[in-house]
Amino acid sequence: MELHEYARYDAVGLRDLIRTGEVTADEVEAAARKALAMADTEVNGLALPVFTPALEHAEDGPFAGVPFLIKDHGPVAKGVPFSLGSRALPGVVARHDSDLMARFRAAGLVTLGLTTVPEMAISFSTESVKHGPTHNPWDLERGVGGSSGGAAALVAAGAVPVAHGSDGAGSIRIPASCCGLVGLKPSRGRVPCGPDLGEAMLGMAYEFGLTRTVRDAAHLLDAVQGPGVGDKYTAPPPRGRYVDELEAVPGRLRVAVTTKAWSGAAVDGQVAAAAIRTGHVLEQMGHIITDASPVLDWEAVLQSTVAEAVTIASLLLMAPRQPDPAKLEAVTRRLLQVAREYSALDLLAAFGAQNRVTRSVGAFFTDYDLLITPTLGRLPAPHGTLRYDDPAHTLMSWLQSIFDYGPFTMVFNISGQPAISLPLGRSDSGLPIGVQIIAPYGREDLLFQVATQLEQAMPWKHQIPRFFIGRR
Repeated sequence: MELHEYARYDAVGLRDLIRTGEVTADEVEAAARKALAMADTEVNGLALPVFTPALEHAEDGPFAGVPFLIKDHGPVAKGVPFSLGSRALPGVVARHDSDLMARFRAAGLVTLGLTTVPEMAISFSTESVKHGPTHNPWDLERGVGGSSGGAAALVAAGAVPVAHGSDGAGSIRIPASCCGLVGLKPSRGRVPCGPDLGEAMLGMAYEFGLTRTVRDAAHLLDAVQGPGVGDKYTAPPPRGRYVDELEAVPGRLRVAVTTKAWSGAAVDGQVAAAAIRTGHVLEQMGHIITDASPVLDWEAVLQSTVAEAVTIASLLLMAPRQPDPAKLEAVTRRLLQVAREYSALDLLAAFGAQNRVTRSVGAFFTDYDLLITPTLGRLPAPHGTLRYDDPAHTLMSWLQSIFDYGPFTMVFNISGQPAISLPLGRSDSGLPIGVQIIAPYGREDLLFQVATQLEQAMPWKHQIPRFFIGRR
């Protein structure tokens, strides 16, 4: 299988080729290995050498034979060493699969590698000291977002059609926006987080994947959704297969559009224009478009975010062997200081703040079916814009810097609604611009219906990065 042939297919397309016998799974894997070697040289998206052999997987699942990558935020997969992008963690070897990883294997996904993340996955740029910057295939001098940055870079470059990602504040949607991909954050409880966690990062972190097409996202969610054994809570069961929603036509929807950041951060005009244009396209389809937004207490958003960050730091503080502070980046060291001083009363106050945000957003969706915002507040940033290893940062100054860049995503990590970023805009210089669509809790079906309409009305398939494996 030639690389230019391999790279032009999405995951479902490759699966269908294997099923019909036009190519073999071994031929697809061989092409993926060549593509990963070529792409990683340019984008620096792999945290470890490619796995040889691939991780064990079913041969008869819905994605049987499709190349795949997992994110270095684990431990996720049994036997794989995870470092969370840090020099201080030489490799924590997972003793067993997470529930989600077991479902990836059962789906037949062929896991070939581990993707780069910022240290502790607490940044909207993937530029760790351990690995250096991961480069954007659209412009190698710009970042890929974070924290699922290596995954996004390698999917956008055509090395694999789909990759695992996680989203604690926008970490699937923001890399999707930077790299021209589809990035879905499911509803809270839609995808399992066990067995080691009852709720991921106080219920504000979610796992799923990054794809190039809406249909791949729907097929992937069908493969992995549903509660795990003993889960603390779960989203309402879907009314059917998400794949079937791609053919369903929604009724006339009440759609709110806003380009104003709740933090007060400035929003780039080209970014805002992409969200507004999306609203116009939906209006032409017959939907009711209104300029409206949830009323939010931004201090409550920040208070909730600090609690989530402290939860991440607690994993280090409770570790049997403490990491060497000299090998940690500056903001991680600051965060550990905050975590040591954080009290039970602080945590209870954060739960109250989370509740206020969740109630406000939930009330908004009693009047609207969808909310449209930009995904990021700016275009993909040049390398070095966000400086995680800057000792001048306090934890709050760091949070302000990342939310000045990406002010629209964290709210829905707190409140739990499903949200998807679609590559519906381009800047004057050709950079991708993501538009975020949020639905009421449990309504991924509605997101897929509308995302399919927009993929047809505002297609992006023909728009490929400057560096792409499929270019001849």
